[in-house]
Amino acid sequence: MPTGSTYIAFTDTFNDTETLHSLNRRQISVISMEFIPRTTRAQKMDALSSQANLAGYAAVTLAASHLPRIFPMLMTAAGTLSPAKVFVIGAGVAGLQSIATARRLGAVVEAFDTRPAATEEIRSLGAKPLRLDLGETGQTENGYAKALTEEQMAKQREAMKRACAGADVVITAAQVFGRRAPVIVTEDILDAMKPGSVVVDLAVDNGGNVAGVSPGEIVDRKGVRIIGYRNLPGRLATHATQVYASNLVHFIEEFWDAEGRGLKLDPGDEIIDSALIAHGGEIRNEKLRNLA
Repeated sequence: MPTGSTYIAFTDTFNDTETLHSLNRRQISVISMEFIPRTTRAQKMDALSSQANLAGYAAVTLAASHLPRIFPMLMTAAGTLSPAKVFVIGAGVAGLQSIATARRLGAVVEAFDTRPAATEEIRSLGAKPLRLDLGETGQTENGYAKALTEEQMAKQREAMKRACAGADVVITAAQVFGRRAPVIVTEDILDAMKPGSVVVDLAVDNGGNVAGVSPGEIVDRKGVRIIGYRNLPGRLATHATQVYASNLVHFIEEFWDAEGRGLKLDPGDEIIDSALIAHGGEIRNEKLRNLA
């Protein structure tokens, strides 16, 4: 790329600082789609959310294909088949889509998120929120859950153990922006789960929420299948490409300067200020600058 170009992409900058600094040394402006703020105005450009929606859907359909039973309740002449029980950990965009998809398939769904604001969203989708008093929690400016203390994590794991033990499917979608995903489903929790259960780890690309998860593979652990497939939106390539292209088009249209025939990268704009992580030979994001 020539000097002065603008590079717009998912940059994975917390894991790949070398590429960022290489681009910056060549005076290439870098727009990171991960840093698009989660505001009303930026929704149409929010590629993280559009891809997470697809990942949440894919997680449930993947779990259903590996579960040795059906999701909905069926009343037949031969007897009644009880519905599958699904437990979703993390009620962000991916988690909420997992809840909605599992409910559409007829499962009984329980979900948990450390953010108090997520309780009503869980309930609105027909799922039961797992109530747990962790004390003070909250979320970051980007809408991610804040990191918990060790004491809070211990309380959470105990509640998780009871919920996972009764579930047929567990879907984990707990992530902390810019940090390794917390390990929530421990070896102890996995030991409590029923043989034939399925666990889908949506945080595997960021380290994983499940102990023993193997990126890109399915691990059979004492009869419990742990699915660690990477890039679940990529399994729905047509629509993943469609929505990502739409996000990019909306971004370019929003900041295109027709007169100057180029992007207007004004740091005074809240979206540009957040997403423009390198410009004019400077790493603008403080966290990324310190990773050098």
